[in-house]
Amino acid sequence: MDLLFLGTGAGVPAKHRNVTAVALQMLQERGATWLFDCGEATQHQILHTSIRPRRIEKIFITHLHGDHIYGLPGLLGSRSFQGGETPLTVYGPKGLKEFIEVTLSVSQTHLQYPLDIVEIEEGVIFSDHQFQVECLRLEHGIPSYGFRIVERDLPGELLVEKLKNDQIPPGPLYQRLKNGETVTLPDGRVVNGNDYVGEPKKGKIVTILGDTRVCENSLKLAKDADVFVHESTFSGEEAEMAYSYFHSTATQAARIAKDAGVKKLILTHISSRYQKNEADLLAQQARSIFPCTELADDFKQFFIER
Repeated sequence: MDLLFLGTGAGVPAKHRNVTAVALQMLQERGATWLFDCGEATQHQILHTSIRPRRIEKIFITHLHGDHIYGLPGLLGSRSFQGGETPLTVYGPKGLKEFIEVTLSVSQTHLQYPLDIVEIEEGVIFSDHQFQVECLRLEHGIPSYGFRIVERDLPGELLVEKLKNDQIPPGPLYQRLKNGETVTLPDGRVVNGNDYVGEPKKGKIVTILGDTRVCENSLKLAKDADVFVHESTFSGEEAEMAYSYFHSTATQAARIAKDAGVKKLILTHISSRYQKNEADLLAQQARSIFPCTELADDFKQFFIER
Protein backbone atom coordinates (compact mmCIF):
# COMPACT_ATOMS: atom_id res chain seq x y z
CA MET A 1 0.00 0.00 0.00
CA ASP A 2 1.15 3.53 -0.66
CA LEU A 3 -0.21 7.06 -0.88
CA LEU A 4 0.59 9.10 -3.97
CA PHE A 5 -0.34 12.78 -3.75
CA LEU A 6 -1.62 14.22 -7.03
CA GLY A 7 -2.56 17.64 -5.65
CA THR A 8 -1.66 19.22 -2.32
CA GLY A 9 -2.84 22.83 -2.59
CA ALA A 10 -5.81 24.64 -1.10
CA GLY A 11 -8.49 26.59 -2.95
CA VAL A 12 -6.85 27.35 -6.29
CA PRO A 13 -4.04 25.78 -8.33
CA ALA A 14 -0.55 27.18 -7.81
CA LYS A 15 2.65 26.71 -9.82
CA HIS A 16 4.00 24.05 -7.49
CA ARG A 17 0.77 22.62 -6.07
CA ASN A 18 -2.36 21.50 -7.86
CA VAL A 19 -5.64 21.29 -5.95
CA THR A 20 -6.54 18.29 -3.83
CA ALA A 21 -6.33 14.64 -4.88
CA VAL A 22 -4.57 11.67 -3.32
CA ALA A 23 -4.38 8.08 -4.54
CA LEU A 24 -4.28 5.12 -2.19
CA GLN A 25 -2.62 2.42 -4.28
CA MET A 26 -3.33 -1.19 -3.36
CA LEU A 27 -1.96 -2.99 -6.37
CA GLN A 28 -0.68 -6.03 -4.47
CA GLU A 29 -3.71 -6.22 -2.18
CA ARG A 30 -6.46 -5.93 -4.79
CA GLY A 31 -4.94 -4.70 -8.05
CA ALA A 32 -6.71 -1.38 -7.65
CA THR A 33 -6.36 2.29 -6.78
CA TRP A 34 -8.70 4.34 -4.62
CA LEU A 35 -8.84 8.08 -5.16
CA PHE A 36 -9.66 10.61 -2.44
CA ASP A 37 -10.95 13.89 -3.88
CA CYS A 38 -10.55 14.91 -7.49
CA GLY A 39 -9.71 18.57 -7.91
CA GLU A 40 -9.40 20.35 -11.23
CA ALA A 41 -6.79 18.80 -13.58
CA THR A 42 -6.40 15.63 -11.54
CA GLN A 43 -6.36 13.61 -14.76
CA HIS A 44 -3.51 15.79 -16.02
CA GLN A 45 -1.57 15.00 -12.84
CA ILE A 46 -2.25 11.29 -13.35
CA LEU A 47 -0.49 11.48 -16.73
CA HIS A 48 2.78 12.08 -14.86
CA THR A 49 2.36 8.90 -12.79
CA SER A 50 1.99 5.17 -13.31
CA ILE A 51 -1.69 5.26 -12.28
CA ARG A 52 -4.07 3.78 -14.82
CA PRO A 53 -7.56 5.30 -14.69
CA ARG A 54 -9.16 1.95 -15.51
CA ARG A 55 -7.66 0.57 -12.29
CA ILE A 56 -9.36 3.23 -10.19
CA GLU A 57 -11.97 1.19 -8.37
CA LYS A 58 -13.39 3.77 -5.97
CA ILE A 59 -13.39 7.55 -5.57
CA PHE A 60 -14.15 9.11 -2.20
CA ILE A 61 -15.14 12.79 -2.19
CA THR A 62 -14.71 14.54 1.16
CA HIS A 63 -16.90 17.55 0.29
CA LEU A 64 -18.31 19.44 -2.66
CA HIS A 65 -16.12 22.55 -2.80
CA GLY A 66 -14.77 23.01 -6.32
CA ASP A 67 -11.11 22.41 -5.48
CA HIS A 68 -12.10 18.88 -4.47
CA ILE A 69 -14.54 17.89 -7.27
CA TYR A 70 -14.03 19.95 -10.45
CA GLY A 71 -11.75 17.28 -11.93
CA LEU A 72 -14.29 14.51 -11.46
CA PRO A 73 -16.37 14.77 -14.68
CA GLY A 74 -13.28 14.83 -16.86
CA LEU A 75 -11.73 11.84 -15.14
CA LEU A 76 -14.95 9.83 -15.37
CA GLY A 77 -15.19 10.53 -19.10
CA SER A 78 -11.52 9.81 -19.81
CA ARG A 79 -11.71 6.51 -17.94
CA SER A 80 -14.39 5.46 -20.42
CA PHE A 81 -12.60 6.83 -23.49
CA GLN A 82 -9.43 4.94 -22.47
CA GLY A 83 -11.15 1.58 -22.42
CA GLY A 84 -12.19 1.32 -18.79
CA GLU A 85 -14.96 -1.26 -18.47
CA THR A 86 -14.82 -2.34 -14.82
CA PRO A 87 -17.33 -0.88 -12.34
CA LEU A 88 -16.51 2.32 -10.48
CA THR A 89 -18.12 3.57 -7.28
CA VAL A 90 -18.03 7.22 -6.22
CA TYR A 91 -18.81 8.12 -2.60
CA GLY A 92 -19.53 11.61 -1.32
CA PRO A 93 -21.95 13.98 0.39
CA LYS A 94 -25.50 14.65 -0.70
CA GLY A 95 -25.52 16.61 -3.96
CA LEU A 96 -22.73 14.57 -5.53
CA LYS A 97 -25.15 12.47 -7.60
CA GLU A 98 -26.79 15.56 -9.10
CA PHE A 99 -23.41 17.14 -9.86
CA ILE A 100 -22.17 14.07 -11.72
CA GLU A 101 -25.39 13.30 -13.56
CA VAL A 102 -25.92 16.91 -14.74
CA THR A 103 -22.35 17.37 -15.99
CA LEU A 104 -22.35 14.04 -17.84
CA SER A 105 -25.81 14.69 -19.29
CA VAL A 106 -25.14 18.25 -20.48
CA SER A 107 -21.82 17.23 -22.04
CA GLN A 108 -23.43 14.09 -23.52
CA THR A 109 -20.72 11.93 -22.00
CA HIS A 110 -21.69 8.26 -22.20
CA LEU A 111 -19.74 5.95 -19.93
CA GLN A 112 -18.86 2.45 -21.07
CA TYR A 113 -18.65 1.08 -17.54
CA PRO A 114 -21.13 0.76 -14.63
CA LEU A 115 -21.01 3.84 -12.36
CA ASP A 116 -22.49 3.71 -8.87
CA ILE A 117 -22.86 6.96 -6.92
CA VAL A 118 -23.29 6.60 -3.16
CA GLU A 119 -24.30 9.67 -1.16
CA ILE A 120 -22.87 9.03 2.28
CA GLU A 121 -23.86 9.54 5.88
CA GLU A 122 -21.82 8.82 8.99
CA GLY A 123 -20.88 5.20 9.60
CA VAL A 124 -19.44 2.28 7.66
CA ILE A 125 -19.86 2.99 3.94
CA PHE A 126 -17.91 0.05 2.51
CA SER A 127 -16.87 -3.36 3.79
CA ASP A 128 -15.53 -6.53 2.20
CA HIS A 129 -13.13 -9.35 3.14
CA GLN A 130 -10.12 -7.03 2.83
CA PHE A 131 -11.11 -3.51 3.90
CA GLN A 132 -13.64 -1.47 5.81
CA VAL A 133 -14.19 2.25 5.27
CA GLU A 134 -15.88 4.41 7.89
CA CYS A 135 -16.68 8.10 7.57
CA LEU A 136 -17.56 10.80 10.09
CA ARG A 137 -18.69 14.39 9.61
CA LEU A 138 -16.07 17.07 10.16
CA GLU A 139 -16.45 20.77 10.91
CA HIS A 140 -16.38 22.84 7.73
CA GLY A 141 -18.47 25.46 5.95
CA ILE A 142 -20.36 22.75 4.05
CA PRO A 143 -20.74 19.03 4.85
CA SER A 144 -17.24 17.58 4.86
CA TYR A 145 -16.19 14.06 5.82
CA GLY A 146 -13.12 12.18 6.94
CA PHE A 147 -12.44 8.57 6.00
CA ARG A 148 -10.88 5.79 8.07
CA ILE A 149 -9.68 2.88 5.92
CA VAL A 150 -9.04 -0.27 7.94
CA GLU A 151 -7.33 -3.28 6.40
CA ARG A 152 -8.49 -6.52 7.94
CA ASP A 153 -5.87 -8.60 9.73
CA LEU A 154 -3.95 -10.92 7.43
CA PRO A 155 -3.48 -14.64 8.09
CA GLY A 156 -0.21 -15.67 9.70
CA GLU A 157 2.55 -17.32 7.68
CA LEU A 158 2.78 -21.07 7.32
CA LEU A 159 5.50 -22.39 9.67
CA VAL A 160 7.36 -24.42 7.07
CA GLU A 161 10.31 -25.30 9.31
CA LYS A 162 7.98 -26.70 11.95
CA LEU A 163 6.24 -28.78 9.29
CA LYS A 164 9.60 -30.16 8.12
CA ASN A 165 10.68 -30.91 11.70
CA ASP A 166 7.45 -32.88 12.18
CA GLN A 167 8.17 -34.75 8.95
CA ILE A 168 5.05 -33.49 7.17
CA PRO A 169 5.84 -33.68 3.45
CA PRO A 170 5.26 -30.63 1.23
CA GLY A 171 2.44 -30.59 -1.27
CA PRO A 172 -1.25 -29.71 -1.47
CA LEU A 173 -1.58 -30.51 2.26
CA TYR A 174 0.35 -27.33 3.07
CA GLN A 175 -2.36 -25.13 1.62
CA ARG A 176 -5.03 -26.98 3.57
CA LEU A 177 -3.04 -26.62 6.76
CA LYS A 178 -2.53 -22.91 6.08
CA ASN A 179 -6.31 -22.62 5.80
CA GLY A 180 -6.57 -24.01 9.32
CA GLU A 181 -8.00 -27.36 8.31
CA THR A 182 -7.52 -30.57 10.27
CA VAL A 183 -5.77 -33.04 7.98
CA THR A 184 -5.13 -36.79 8.11
CA LEU A 185 -1.61 -37.54 6.88
CA PRO A 186 -0.69 -40.62 4.76
CA ASP A 187 0.89 -42.20 7.86
CA GLY A 188 -2.39 -41.86 9.81
CA ARG A 189 -1.46 -38.88 11.95
CA VAL A 190 -4.15 -36.20 12.37
CA VAL A 191 -2.79 -32.65 12.50
CA ASN A 192 -4.46 -29.30 13.06
CA GLY A 193 -3.47 -26.57 10.64
CA ASN A 194 -3.77 -23.91 13.34
CA ASP A 195 -0.72 -25.46 15.01
CA TYR A 196 1.38 -24.65 11.95
CA VAL A 197 0.34 -21.06 11.25
CA GLY A 198 1.95 -18.01 12.85
CA GLU A 199 0.23 -15.07 14.46
CA PRO A 200 -2.03 -12.97 12.20
CA LYS A 201 -0.50 -9.79 10.79
CA LYS A 202 -2.32 -6.70 11.92
CA GLY A 203 -3.92 -4.78 9.07
CA LYS A 204 -3.02 -1.17 8.36
CA ILE A 205 -5.15 1.87 9.20
CA VAL A 206 -5.12 4.95 6.96
CA THR A 207 -7.08 8.09 7.86
CA ILE A 208 -7.71 10.80 5.26
CA LEU A 209 -9.64 13.89 6.29
CA GLY A 210 -11.42 16.53 4.26
CA ASP A 211 -11.29 20.24 5.09
CA THR A 212 -12.01 20.89 8.74
CA ARG A 213 -11.53 22.89 11.87
CA VAL A 214 -10.20 21.01 14.88
CA CYS A 215 -13.00 18.67 15.99
CA GLU A 216 -13.62 15.54 18.04
CA ASN A 217 -14.39 13.39 15.00
CA SER A 218 -10.90 14.02 13.61
CA LEU A 219 -9.49 12.43 16.74
CA LYS A 220 -11.86 9.46 16.49
CA LEU A 221 -11.01 8.79 12.87
CA ALA A 222 -7.27 9.09 13.48
CA LYS A 223 -7.07 6.81 16.56
CA ASP A 224 -3.97 4.55 16.25
CA ALA A 225 -3.72 5.11 12.48
CA ASP A 226 -0.56 4.07 10.69
CA VAL A 227 -0.86 7.11 8.42
CA PHE A 228 -2.92 10.23 9.11
CA VAL A 229 -3.51 12.78 6.32
CA HIS A 230 -4.65 16.15 7.68
CA GLU A 231 -5.10 19.54 6.08
CA SER A 232 -2.63 22.28 6.99
CA THR A 233 -4.01 25.31 5.25
CA PHE A 234 -2.41 27.81 7.62
CA SER A 235 0.63 28.21 9.86
CA GLY A 236 0.41 28.05 13.63
CA GLU A 237 0.31 31.83 13.95
CA GLU A 238 -2.88 32.00 11.89
CA ALA A 239 -5.18 30.04 14.19
CA GLU A 240 -7.87 32.72 14.23
CA MET A 241 -7.91 32.97 10.45
CA ALA A 242 -7.98 29.18 10.15
CA TYR A 243 -11.00 29.02 12.44
CA SER A 244 -12.86 31.77 10.57
CA TYR A 245 -12.35 29.93 7.26
CA PHE A 246 -13.22 26.50 8.75
CA HIS A 247 -9.67 25.22 8.35
CA SER A 248 -6.75 24.04 10.48
CA THR A 249 -3.14 24.98 11.16
CA ALA A 250 -0.05 22.78 11.05
CA THR A 251 0.27 22.85 14.83
CA GLN A 252 -3.38 21.89 15.31
CA ALA A 253 -2.93 18.90 12.99
CA ALA A 254 0.14 17.85 14.96
CA ARG A 255 -1.70 17.98 18.28
CA ILE A 256 -4.45 15.74 16.93
CA ALA A 257 -1.85 13.29 15.59
CA LYS A 258 -0.14 13.19 18.99
CA ASP A 259 -3.38 12.76 20.94
CA ALA A 260 -4.61 10.04 18.56
CA GLY A 261 -1.41 8.00 18.79
CA VAL A 262 -0.82 7.82 15.05
CA LYS A 263 2.45 6.60 13.59
CA LYS A 264 2.86 9.18 10.82
CA LEU A 265 1.24 12.54 10.05
CA ILE A 266 1.17 13.90 6.50
CA LEU A 267 0.30 17.56 5.99
CA THR A 268 -1.53 18.59 2.82
CA HIS A 269 -3.98 21.24 1.52
CA ILE A 270 -1.36 23.99 1.79
CA SER A 271 -2.45 27.55 1.11
CA SER A 272 -0.86 29.16 -1.95
CA ARG A 273 0.38 31.96 0.32
CA TYR A 274 3.13 29.57 1.44
CA GLN A 275 5.82 29.07 -1.15
CA LYS A 276 8.35 26.22 -0.96
CA ASN A 277 10.49 27.48 1.95
CA GLU A 278 7.48 28.78 3.84
CA ALA A 279 5.67 25.47 3.43
CA ASP A 280 8.69 23.74 4.95
CA LEU A 281 8.21 25.94 8.01
CA LEU A 282 4.72 24.48 8.44
CA ALA A 283 6.29 21.05 8.68
CA GLN A 284 8.83 22.31 11.20
CA GLN A 285 6.05 23.76 13.34
CA ALA A 286 4.22 20.44 13.30
CA ARG A 287 7.39 18.44 14.07
CA SER A 288 7.99 20.49 17.20
CA ILE A 289 4.82 18.83 18.54
CA PHE A 290 4.73 15.56 16.59
CA PRO A 291 8.18 14.62 15.23
CA CYS A 292 6.99 11.98 12.72
CA THR A 293 5.46 14.55 10.38
CA GLU A 294 5.87 14.76 6.61
CA LEU A 295 4.88 17.52 4.22
CA ALA A 296 3.10 16.32 1.10
CA ASP A 297 4.13 17.72 -2.27
CA ASP A 298 2.57 16.96 -5.63
CA PHE A 299 3.72 13.52 -6.84
CA LYS A 300 5.29 12.64 -3.48
CA GLN A 301 4.79 8.99 -2.57
CA PHE A 302 4.58 7.50 0.92
CA PHE A 303 4.86 3.73 1.38
CA ILE A 304 2.81 2.19 4.17
CA GLU A 305 5.08 -0.46 5.66
CA ARG A 306 3.90 -3.65 7.32
